[in-house]
Amino acid sequence: MIGVSVLGATGSIGTSTLDVLALNQDKFNVIALTANHNIDKLYDQCISFNPKFAVVVDATAAEKLRAKLADKGSKTQVLSGVENLDYVASLDETDYVVAAIVGAAGLSSSLAAARAGKRILLANKETLVMSGQIFMDEVAKNNAVLLPVDSEHNAIYQCLQSFNGSTGLTNEVRKIYLTASGGPFRKTDLKLLESVTPEQACAHPNWSMGRKISVDSATMMNKGLELIEACWLFAAKVDDVQIAIHPQSIIHSMTEFIDGSIMAQLGQPDMRTPIAYALAWPERIESGVQSLDLFTMSNLEFEKPDYDRFPCLKLAEDAMRDGGIMPAALNAANEIAVQAFLDTEISFMSIASVVESTLQQIENKPANSIETIVQADIEARALASEVVKSIATNFAGTKNYV
Repeated sequence: MIGVSVLGATGSIGTSTLDVLALNQDKFNVIALTANHNIDKLYDQCISFNPKFAVVVDATAAEKLRAKLADKGSKTQVLSGVENLDYVASLDETDYVVAAIVGAAGLSSSLAAARAGKRILLANKETLVMSGQIFMDEVAKNNAVLLPVDSEHNAIYQCLQSFNGSTGLTNEVRKIYLTASGGPFRKTDLKLLESVTPEQACAHPNWSMGRKISVDSATMMNKGLELIEACWLFAAKVDDVQIAIHPQSIIHSMTEFIDGSIMAQLGQPDMRTPIAYALAWPERIESGVQSLDLFTMSNLEFEKPDYDRFPCLKLAEDAMRDGGIMPAALNAANEIAVQAFLDTEISFMSIASVVESTLQQIENKPANSIETIVQADIEARALASEVVKSIATNFAGTKNYV
């Protein structure tokens, strides 16, 4: 039995992972489940999977979960605090770590898993955005196995593996095509984008995701972060990666080779497919995903992204080209800006403005230590918060949502 710890178990990736694990209980044993504060869902998961540990970051919520599980007679040990995320990520009983904590909060535990030499199913793109070189070095040094769970990176991984068993770009690879749905505002009149609501931004046409990542998809910052992630995962440069808007979300990404061949991975827009691939690699297991009916597919469309519509994508590309602490600062500023938008403090189009203004105030330096990266994250959040305040003052009197 393979021991699995799911970090971020109550989120969309975590719940999809548990769906796959439930179909393959003869192969996997759940060692630990973690959440920030959603103890109701975590309680149900603990009853269903009987993990050895449950970690709740919030101490008050952890105490409530502890009491609920005790009343049920559960033997699951409830821990609290960020440090215990690192603990369950590096347990001897844990073979695989599903790193699905959203945002910068997932960095430390992902690094702990790498240092412990685990198989890491990486769904936390911020780990590579913030600490790409450091994280990849830890993976190599400790013989950890890194498998991407993001559907696009998982697709690229599958294409490269099927080609020659490689997991990085070679001289025979011409281009990576990183597909994107284009989100809910792909065709919206640019004049109307200033007045869209958080509810509209979170209504993704193809995928069911959390609110933060849904907004990132609407701005295409999510694709910018994925571009940065792809550069680290596949030893690529920014110009090696072409973003291709593909609204049907059927082709999850493609790889072009020097002979003109393009290899693509197709499937339903369901995260259980890449999760199952990462859990079973180099074999395959049942995921619970329905077959893709090729005979009902009509058009497969592709278009280049428009930077006027998606300025966050250009900001991400520039941050990766600049290197150093700029990707970490980009991510931090974006997290502040997205939350401000969700709290209706700023407009949708102001998200990019907050990020750009923040980056203009950051003095770049090498990202050669976790301490430097964490400090850059703190500085960028503080700067972004000040930018939000300056914008929010004017925005409060001009809200005109449609």
